[in-house]
Amino acid sequence: MARGLGPAGDGVNKLRWLPCRGFRVPDISPAFGKHHTLHPSFITFINMDGFLLSVMAYDRYIAVCCPLHYTMIMKPKLCVLLVVVAWVITGLHAVLHTLLMVQLTFCSNNVVHHFFCDPYHILKLPCSDTFINDLMVFIVGGLVFLTSFSCIIISYAYIFSNVLKLPSAHGIRKALSTCGSHLTVVSLFSGAILGVYMHPSSSYSVQDKVATVVFTVVTPLVNPFIYSLRNCDMKRAIRKLILGFQN
Repeated sequence: MARGLGPAGDGVNKLRWLPCRGFRVPDISPAFGKHHTLHPSFITFINMDGFLLSVMAYDRYIAVCCPLHYTMIMKPKLCVLLVVVAWVITGLHAVLHTLLMVQLTFCSNNVVHHFFCDPYHILKLPCSDTFINDLMVFIVGGLVFLTSFSCIIISYAYIFSNVLKLPSAHGIRKALSTCGSHLTVVSLFSGAILGVYMHPSSSYSVQDKVATVVFTVVTPLVNPFIYSLRNCDMKRAIRKLILGFQN
């Protein structure tokens, strides 16, 4: 299942990378503006990334700690159920923020200076008070992020506790090699998310805009390369390429 979710994560990233540079947000008090399509899409897909990574962490836990029962536990029905639950949670989260955004009144200076409809940039545009919106970003957004991130931490805590009990170094290396690619992607994605969104929107800076590039552009670009490093043929090709440059 972990192999199958890699490309799915790339697709999610590509879908949520929605251009919004110079996009003018209209006054939405009478009706929905165009950004109400982009805004929930961004929230849905970025949260979906986190839940897919947590599902992959659980998949790695079963593969390392219960290898003989892997096919019995990770059945297609369970995989579909996990993905459906993730879609429902992320969808409800997006609807909540969209409904709160509708209540805001936007000023005349309503150009989003970003390459996509980032919620923090949109929350800088309204003339009305955005305290409730900021509060929901912290509380609900924090809970959604911590839920997926906690699943990853707990899964790897069990993995490492079982790996350390293995008698041979070869067994430890083999077990950890199945998790290296996933841990790299988790570090890139979660590190960028924490750096960008775990502070008020008023303090959003240019450095934060650069950090958003990591989880909207860099992560989906390097995902195929990182996961392909587990392929023996790819490893041999990279080794030959490096030796060719050295010679």
